[in-house]
Amino acid sequence: MPIDYLANVPADLLARAARIRLAVFDVDGTLTDGRLWYGEDGRETKVFHAHDGLGLKRLQAYGVQVAIISARISHAVALRAGELDIAHLYQGQGDKRACLQELLDALKLTPEQAAFIGDDLPDLAPMRLAGLAVAVADAHPSVAGQAHWQTRHGGGKGAAREVCDLILHAQGHSDTEREHWQ
Repeated sequence: MPIDYLANVPADLLARAARIRLAVFDVDGTLTDGRLWYGEDGRETKVFHAHDGLGLKRLQAYGVQVAIISARISHAVALRAGELDIAHLYQGQGDKRACLQELLDALKLTPEQAAFIGDDLPDLAPMRLAGLAVAVADAHPSVAGQAHWQTRHGGGKGAAREVCDLILHAQGHSDTEREHWQ
């Protein structure tokens, strides 16, 4: 029995998600709520959702590689990626599509085997390349209009977990996941 919001996913979307071997996430506005927090000392802090983190770990447990591609550079992102054992971390990427293509080439994957999850205009080009393009609920309208699917939750508020759940469901792991935690 799938999670409620996955019960009526269209067959074409399930087929796209079933092919995914690499899930790539933007950070600001996708893995976070998009707000930039600076302390008096100039240090940046970010807030990540625990549900997203578990989803990313579960994807990896089933052999789906996870990557982060971000235009900005943040120590907090490096710490979170390390905590989640995300081996593919690319920060300071002005051309996210080129970065995604290089990663696909290095992993010997096709674009159809990649998902890209984003929220704003710099994410459009890699979303167009990926076989599964996902926009978070509070994505810019131009991005949402190009996505194959849009999450119910906003960036940094469980959106990444929804994507992980979709991929695991499409790949037939929903029941195994439920049993794992009982």
